[in-house]
Amino acid sequence: MNMDPVIPKLFGTSGIRGRIGKEITPALALMVGRAISKYLHVKGCKVVVGYDSRTSSVMMERAVTAGILQGGCNVLSLGMVPTPIVGYAVKKLGAKAGVMITASHNPSPDNGIKLWNPEGMAYRQEQERNIEKIIHEEDFNDASWQDIGKIEDVSPVVNNYINDLLDLINIKPGIKVVVDCANGAASYLSPIILRKAGCQVVALNAQPDGFFPGRNPEPSAANLQELMKVVKATGANLGIAHDGDADRMVAVDEGGKMADFDKLLALVAAEIGGCVVTTVDASACIDRCMAEVGGKVDRTKVGDVHVAEMIHDLDASFGGEPSGTWIHPQFCMCPDGILSAMRVIELVQNKGPLSRLLDDIPSYPTIREKIDCQEEQKKTIMEKAEKELYLLFEDVLNVNLQDGVRISFKDGSWVLVRPSGTESFIRITLEAKTVQKAHMMRDHAAKFIEELL
Repeated sequence: MNMDPVIPKLFGTSGIRGRIGKEITPALALMVGRAISKYLHVKGCKVVVGYDSRTSSVMMERAVTAGILQGGCNVLSLGMVPTPIVGYAVKKLGAKAGVMITASHNPSPDNGIKLWNPEGMAYRQEQERNIEKIIHEEDFNDASWQDIGKIEDVSPVVNNYINDLLDLINIKPGIKVVVDCANGAASYLSPIILRKAGCQVVALNAQPDGFFPGRNPEPSAANLQELMKVVKATGANLGIAHDGDADRMVAVDEGGKMADFDKLLALVAAEIGGCVVTTVDASACIDRCMAEVGGKVDRTKVGDVHVAEMIHDLDASFGGEPSGTWIHPQFCMCPDGILSAMRVIELVQNKGPLSRLLDDIPSYPTIREKIDCQEEQKKTIMEKAEKELYLLFEDVLNVNLQDGVRISFKDGSWVLVRPSGTESFIRITLEAKTVQKAHMMRDHAAKFIEELL
């Protein structure tokens, strides 16, 4: 379909996301629901709907549900669930689409909408554009009074999800895990599943609360200080942290140290083997680890949507972003932080302490930073960066504009500058041969952006 360039863009790298009452409103959710029914174009077809623990999520879920019903489609209601269960339920229940109300790791005033295909994979960009076009043109189909859709409670499918996970992963009883649920959608579920799997579980922030009183939902080192201390104090084998909707997972080793994101991704990728997919901001350590096991790495744009598309198109065995958003296609095409946690636990149980496993992976100094940047400034800054950023450096090997500006150097170092697709930031990601070069690259890139701001 040819898309009119004046159609406003709603979707970022991971669905629609923004501040409640500003970018995200019940009126928008209603239109998205109506657009889904129009796009599916089958009277009475099923759409799975779930939501996270945010204070605005029930309001948004009711609005999107109303829009779906208005268009004549039926809603399979999950209630509050982690995002991966929406992807799982769409496929399991034979639905035509799924909707998750979530802003994932964003702060509590934010919310968002994410859409899923029948196979449990996030909507492709072309599908998102079609939804945007329907909304922009207000090209909805409203059902007559006798054809309005119906709502069915399908929350028991959560039990199927639990049982299928336990059948897939073999964890022997005894390993001790601290799990920090961020007061998010997995607050009850993640500890229950790990206990059923045989783990001895200490649960933190395991009561759903949209104010996120325990910590901010972003599972960063700054936000996980409590988890690190508890892992060490309780003598746990490792710690696990989720974001607000549990499509992500990060780990803390037995000494209370945050696991390096890139090394953890490389560790699991090498264990799975075959063809794996990651993003342009991932470290070269995954390439080295996959080479050792005879595997292959393909890279795509940042965003789980792009990773899922490439996994699907290449029939890859695994894929993910360094952030901890991992997709396990043999189970579901939706990123799944609970399944990712179980894979890491299984690996630690079978092969030894996480700290040692990660230390065995060679790596170079890596820096990930973000600079505040308003949405309207991003385009101008990135246009300048495409033309001028490489001029600040010597020994440039090539410049890749696939997603932002990625500059590679002759010694294997690289720096990536790209606008966040979900938040008001410009992100700087880099990997260098030495700490000194890493800081030099960071300083040059940051100064370039800050002068434009």
